Amino acid sequence: MMIDWAEWLNLAIRWFHLTAGIAWIGSSFYFVWLDNHLVPPKSGEASGEVWSVHGGGFYHKQKYQVAPSQMPEDLHWFKWEAYTTWVTGFLLLALVYWVGAASFLIDPAKAALTPLQASGIGAAVLVGGWLVYDGLCRSPLGRDDRTLGAAWFAVLVAAAFGLDQVFSARGAYLHVGAMIGTAMVGNVFFVIIPNQRKVVAALVKGEVPDPALGKAAKSRSLHNNYMTLPVLFVMISHHYAMTFGAARPWLVLALLGLTGVAVRHVFNLRHRGQPTAKAMAVAAVLALVSVTYVSAEKATLPVRAESAVAGPADWASVQPIFAKHCTSCHAAKPTSDLVSAPPLGVMLETEAEARQFASRVQKVAVDAEIMPLGNTTGMTRAERDMLGRWIAAGASK
Repeated sequence: MMIDWAEWLNLAIRWFHLTAGIAWIGSSFYFVWLDNHLVPPKSGEASGEVWSVHGGGFYHKQKYQVAPSQMPEDLHWFKWEAYTTWVTGFLLLALVYWVGAASFLIDPAKAALTPLQASGIGAAVLVGGWLVYDGLCRSPLGRDDRTLGAAWFAVLVAAAFGLDQVFSARGAYLHVGAMIGTAMVGNVFFVIIPNQRKVVAALVKGEVPDPALGKAAKSRSLHNNYMTLPVLFVMISHHYAMTFGAARPWLVLALLGLTGVAVRHVFNLRHRGQPTAKAMAVAAVLALVSVTYVSAEKATLPVRAESAVAGPADWASVQPIFAKHCTSCHAAKPTSDLVSAPPLGVMLETEAEARQFASRVQKVAVDAEIMPLGNTTGMTRAERDMLGRWIAAGASK
């Protein structure tokens, strides 16, 4: 009996990463909601309070702007959710995109990189991204969250554009997401938790904690709140080739990332009881612009002369193309070392199977040109056009 340990390891880490991410994002969203619903307490030294009901019980939450006058015996720290999410995400990035760089990260048409060089660039991007972000936060720009957000967004767009010049579009997307995730966990590890520890230490000594510590931690927590939805988009983007398969994938990433920020802002405003109409309109416009841009870009692609004069292709013409470029992975029994089963259940060995998945082939192989991964088999534009003519002639009907 053969056990594909690599696939099981991938599944285990991915599952762990998803579970930890839900815990981290859930607690983050909850505490932002909590802050936005606090009202002045009727008595006591707390700066705010809120009553809530859940699961048949009532909860009374109180917040101390700096710290309580007396340290409680039992204090819960929210940190391991963030650390576990980043560690498992890093392991996935390394396992899929660095170990499998030749297939998932390197695009020979863009840059002739070795797997070691590509992985080195990826690692440098993570470290460099945190250093730039943290430097911006500590600079005069960090005094205003909106100015800082604009500067950080510009850095991310520049990184997306630069990575798209050397990596596969899919690999570029994932590394931008990893940059954002690293900045988020860096906020927890280097700022939020250390500042909270300093506050606790001061209380234990009977000293008055520095209010600036809590203010800085709160600011970094707010940054994380707004970065969450763009990261989640990157996590699911590899399922949607029209995003990273666009002619300018970095621009699509920027537009949809901004859409996520706008959506998050709508919820934050709503939780504070403030008007949301303008923010909702901005989010809707950004979403519409994103969809319209991708669709318009595809519609305005020039018609290739050879495609315009060539007639429709038949199965006998396209079957060798599928055999050469696709069926090593997309077969009942794949021969590729990269997979042990056909990805997403897509099989392209027979005419019936190819017709069944023709629309998917059109999206990822003909239009987006992201399959085969890294184009390691050297599929030509002429072969892609032939597949397109075969599909247009009725293969997908």
